[in-house]
Parts: sequence; structure tokens; C-alpha cells
Amino acid sequence: MTQHTELTEANHCEIERLRLLARVFECTSEAVVITDAGNRILEVNPAFTRMTGYALAEVVGQDPRIMSSGDTPRSTIESLWRGLKEKGAWEGEVWDRRKDGSVYVKLLRISVAYGQDGQVENYIANFHDISERKKAEDRLHHMAHHDPLTGLSNRASLEAQMKRALAGAKRDGSTVGVMLIDMDNFKQVNDTLGHNVGDELLIQIAHRLVESVRGSDLVSRIGGDEFVVILHHIDNVMSIGGIASKILRNLGASYSVGKHMLYSTPSIGVALFPADGVDAETLIRNADSAMYHAKSQGRNNFQFFTACMNEAAQERLKLEVALRQAMEGLSLYSAPQFHLCFQPQLDTATGRIVGLEALARWVHPEMGNIPPVIFIKIAEETGLIQPLGDWVFWEACRKLREFKDAGMSDVRVAVNLSTQQLRHEYLPVVIRGALACYDLAAGDLELEITESTAMQNPQATIEILQQLHDLGIVLAIDDFGTGYSSLAYLKQLPINRLKLDQSFVRDVSFDKDDSAICSATIVLGHNLGLELVAEGVETEAQRDHLKGLGCDLFQGFLYCKPLPAETICDFVLNWNRNPSPL
Repeated sequence: MTQHTELTEANHCEIERLRLLARVFECTSEAVVITDAGNRILEVNPAFTRMTGYALAEVVGQDPRIMSSGDTPRSTIESLWRGLKEKGAWEGEVWDRRKDGSVYVKLLRISVAYGQDGQVENYIANFHDISERKKAEDRLHHMAHHDPLTGLSNRASLEAQMKRALAGAKRDGSTVGVMLIDMDNFKQVNDTLGHNVGDELLIQIAHRLVESVRGSDLVSRIGGDEFVVILHHIDNVMSIGGIASKILRNLGASYSVGKHMLYSTPSIGVALFPADGVDAETLIRNADSAMYHAKSQGRNNFQFFTACMNEAAQERLKLEVALRQAMEGLSLYSAPQFHLCFQPQLDTATGRIVGLEALARWVHPEMGNIPPVIFIKIAEETGLIQPLGDWVFWEACRKLREFKDAGMSDVRVAVNLSTQQLRHEYLPVVIRGALACYDLAAGDLELEITESTAMQNPQATIEILQQLHDLGIVLAIDDFGTGYSSLAYLKQLPINRLKLDQSFVRDVSFDKDDSAICSATIVLGHNLGLELVAEGVETEAQRDHLKGLGCDLFQGFLYCKPLPAETICDFVLNWNRNPSPL
């Protein structure tokens, strides 16, 4: 055989080999992408086009990242390039986007092709869609970790999540609450109406329970009619008492299941990490003991495992019940247990009283005076702040009319608005109605919202305050400096006043930090065209220091404690007869 013949046969074999490789490239069911050393696409196969929707002409010369969905973790991308650099290959799961916009997950394998000089010449990737497999895995995972009836976490998932929660609490020194909830007399529903009705009742109970806790809390069904709630980052026992009270109300209300109206109340036991245990098993066991104690106390209540905390929680529940009963007697013209006091605001330049802040006071027939710092918090937690706030507003307007009729002119009354009131769509209408009802000018009224309320939903706050500003209402930000104000939003708020929180005023005369905060706030306010009101002025040293900083108005015990409506009018009239600069 001649050399020419041998060469011809070798070429023929090489051509056939290339044809075979091309056929494999064309026919393989896996998508294949070949890029150059700069990771620019050179070639794709038909499976790539079928899987992604992109033809070769649409991607040639492009970086494969044009198909990225943005859902692949950065750590995965870093691992990919590290594997290619160190090992010349990588395999893993990546989320990409098809031409039609749909996102899918693929199992990707990439190999590096090196030239004779050892430099990278090509990257060769092959992949296939594993979305259905992932969905199946997710379904199996969900089934393994969730209760099939209610969709809540099951016992296995609870234990794992509790371990993570307790480990995190141990690191940051926080408190975790564990509630074990058992539904009272639930067995009677199953025994008399059947398990189908009982199952539907459990589904409704689970739904209400999830709505009763915070989004960060974990709700789990551990069997039968028993549920566990894990409360993360608990501030104090009062907070747990508030959540437990809400669960009692929501789960204790009637249930409609088919043609049946059913009732089942919860008995709740509470244990706290680390006081009542440092591991999941101990905490659940102690919460279970507390739950049985709740059963023994007549059911439909909650009990703490630790006696002293139980006493504090019971005191909080007692106050909530008393507040609800007091609110039942509340109307626009009648408040048997509530009354308003008024604290003067003085102009530092003239010494005149130019404003009064209306403050709610609660005198219980048996418990006596309940401090506002306590009952306002309970009202906010239970939703009672809306009717209480409405009464305060209307009562303040009514009293202002009486003050004017008694000769007290040019004195504005300030009323605090709660978050619920501020978000009420008919607030401007209600305010216009009150002004008309008592023949008041818009400038007679000042509305105060706290800094934290303003920042909860800044854009919504701006919109509602603008409507009130357009009515001519004076607007103030209360407790300024205690929240997390965005100056970008602050300058957009149509407000007239900033009120310095008394926590900064208290030590302003000798604490350089408080003095600096007050000074900066006053300068900021004045640059924005706002008046500055100092709350809690109790000493002459505070007065002198704040006046030197340029504060516009003072409010505090140095001049007058909050007085009832029956005496405030005479006090103001007498004071303003002979005022002098402060």
C-alpha cells in the first residue's frame, strides 16, 4: 500500500470520526454550549435551542450570562469559577431563564479544554432541565416536614427549627417563648359530628393561629388538637401576655363548619428560654405542664411555667379585661372611667401659654389610677386604641369649645393620633366634621403623631398629612429623636412642629451628648421652618439650656403638671394676664 493510499484512508477515517462526533453533538438530548477562552458562545446544539428557545444566531458571541435568571446564589457562581480554575471542571445546579422568560433549574457540567501551550482554549458545557425533579423533591420535603391536614410544620420540623432558634437566642442573649396550645373539648366534636367536621375545624384553628402571631414566629401542629408556637426575640412577659390574649380571643370565637356553629377554646401553657429550659425537649415539657395547669384553672386561659412570670402575665390580662369593660361604657359624650387632662405649652419669647396637649387618664373604680404608659400599650396591642383615640379626639374638641366660650382664646389644643387613626381613610372627613360640630377653626387644632408612626409607611403618611395640612391643621412629630427618621422623608412631611423627646431633655443641662442632640435637632428644625417644642422641662437648668439653644416652646412640670378640664381654663387665663419671657 502506497503512502498516498494510507494517507487517504487516514483522512477518510478522520472525516468519519468527525461526522460521528457531529452526529452526537446534534442528536444528544442534553444541551451543549461551547465558548471560547473569553467565555463567548461559539456553538450550541439543537437540544440547547429546544431547551432555552434561543437559536445559535441569537447567542453566538454572547456571554452565557445573558440567560441568567439572577436566582443562582453568588456562592454557587464563585464555586463554579473556582472549580474551573483549580480542577478544570465543575458540576452543580444553576437557575436560568428561557427566551420566553420562564425560569428553570438545570444540572450543569462544565469542562475546560486546554491548548498545547496549557492555556484555556474553550469551555464546554452540557446541561439538562431538572425542574420537575426539583419540584418532586420539594413536594417530598414538604410532606416530610409539614402536617398534611393543616399545612403547618410537623413535630420533626418543629424540633429542627427550635434547635436553630435556641442556638440563635443563645448567641445574641435573647428570649424565646414556647407556647403549647390544646383545644378544650375538641374530642366531643369528633365523637358527635365525625372526623370530617373535626378536620375542617382544625384547619380553621390553624389558620386563626397563624394570623394571631407575628410573621417571624413558628406555628406547628404536633398531633391531634395540640399546637406549638415558637415566639422569637421576646421583649418582656407583657408582650407574651398580649400575644396569648390575642390567641385566646381569636381561637375562642365561634367557628362555622358546614351547617354547624362550633365552639372550642384554647388552654395555653408558656415556657421561656433560658429561664425554663435550655433545650427543646425541656421547654416543650414545661410548656405542657403549664398548659395542664391552665386546664385545671378552668380552661380558656394561659399559664406560665414560672410562677413570678405567671403573676405578671395574669396582671396584664386583668388590665386588658378591665380596659375592655371600661371601653364598653365609652361614647362621644360619656366616659365613666376616662377623662382628659391638659398640659400647657409656653412660648419662650413671650411666656404666654399658646397650646394645651390633651392627655387621656384612666381611673378604675377598684385599681385606681392606671398609668398611661401601661394602658396605652395594652390598647395598642388589643386594637382598642382606635375607639379610645376617637373618644380623646372628640372630647378634646368638645372641651376646646367650652374653653373658648369661657374666654380662653388663641390657645391651640394638641391631640395625639395613633397609627390606626392615621391610616383611617375617612380621617380628614371626621376632622372636618368635628370642627364643624363644635364651630372650631382648623388652626385651633394640633395633631401629633410619633416619629415611629410616621416612619412605618412614610409615603402613606405624607399623603394623609398633606390632606390634613391643606385643611389648615397644625401638625407635629412627637418623641422626635427616639425613632429612625429618614431626613429625606422628614423634609417632605408637611409638619409645623418637632417635639424633643423628654429622654433627651432630662439630662440636657449636663450631658454633652443630649445637649448635642437637642442642639442639632433645633438647628435642623429651624432650617426646615419648624417650631421646636421641648417636652418634660422640669428644672430651671433645663429651661435655661434649651432656651440658649433656641427652643421655641416649653412643656413640663416646671410650669404646670397636666390639669383636669375643670381647672385648666382658669389656670391659663390667670397665667396669660401677666406673662413674661421665660
